[in-house]
Amino acid sequence: MPKFSYTATRDGKTISGVVEASSKQTALSTLTQQKVHPLSIKQVKGKSNFLQIGFGNRVKLKDLVVFTRQLSTMVSAGVPLNRSLTTLQNQTKNKYFNQVISQIAKDVEGGGTLAAAFAKHPKVFNDIYVNMVRAGEAGGILDDILKKLASQVEKDASIRKKIKSAMAYPIVIFSITIIAFFGIMVFIIPKIGQIILDLGGPDAELPVYTQAMLAISDFMRTNAIIIVVVAIGGTFLLKRYIKTPKGKYQFHWLLLKIPIIKTIIAKVALARFARTFASLMSAGVAVLDALEVTGSAIGNKVIEAELKEAAKAVRNGKQLSEPLSQSALFPPIVSQMLSVGEETGQIDTILVKVADFYEEEVDAVIDGISALIEPIMIILLGSMVGVIAASVMGPIASLSQNIDG
Repeated sequence: MPKFSYTATRDGKTISGVVEASSKQTALSTLTQQKVHPLSIKQVKGKSNFLQIGFGNRVKLKDLVVFTRQLSTMVSAGVPLNRSLTTLQNQTKNKYFNQVISQIAKDVEGGGTLAAAFAKHPKVFNDIYVNMVRAGEAGGILDDILKKLASQVEKDASIRKKIKSAMAYPIVIFSITIIAFFGIMVFIIPKIGQIILDLGGPDAELPVYTQAMLAISDFMRTNAIIIVVVAIGGTFLLKRYIKTPKGKYQFHWLLLKIPIIKTIIAKVALARFARTFASLMSAGVAVLDALEVTGSAIGNKVIEAELKEAAKAVRNGKQLSEPLSQSALFPPIVSQMLSVGEETGQIDTILVKVADFYEEEVDAVIDGISALIEPIMIILLGSMVGVIAASVMGPIASLSQNIDG
């Protein structure tokens, strides 16, 4: 974990030291909780190992679900929090997660709250997780909150798994198709083109599509290095741009315009909004705070912007259902169900049903797409093979007949 050196004042004295934190902001929060008033703070640059910056610095959703579920069970059974964390630390097989739980246990043993300890590890525990735990600690219902968190993480993991499963087949087939296309164009087509020229001579008239195929092959062979460099460089620059606020917003906007994909993204976002907002409301989090946290958790900047506008309306005294009813991204059923929840005082219960509805819709859409993917990919592959075969075999057959004549 990064280390930050600081100069601060405490009880009228100037002090300095080093604190470990996931970010500068987290370091400032930690010092403030210790009643230390920072004057300056900067990150200490030091050696990093592979576990800290590499692929090991990751916790799977499955591990997080198991941790949350077990912690909930132990807290409900009356096991002290420190002992619960120590037990779970010894059980986890993920080395990085083991270090994280160890640090959390030390923070809790030092008198810090569980939510504050979780907040120091944003790569593992997101804002939703931290806010719900904080609300659970404040209300004395930590065990119930942890159960809801476990269910929510399980739902997210289930949706992600289904989407990945649906996309795995077309991605593999598409990748193989691209590799095969380059291989055919660079290695096979030139040899076949030479055979055609040997049969018909330099003045042979070839069909337009054959000429195009040979021209593409020649261009790819001549500029192979440039094509690879441009492809890699373009991908790198595109990824960097997408990580910027403007680029991410435009990318998410584009995804909401692509047929089929926009349907899945919208339904997943709506299900996540309903379940997350319901969980936060049931935990006693204020509406505006719940909207802010939910917006950042949805995973789409366009929908997040819609929720920010809705939050402004709520801040001005309107019910949440009113601005959402005017949104083009939220279907009428969401605002209608939310309105019923506002009237009955059961927003969390109503939104859980909305979440269940949209999660079922996501399952149906993904199952339908999965059934269509295989025949579509077969048609695309068949079309590519047919075009190449027609471009190659047609002229050879025609030239062979001319030679025989």
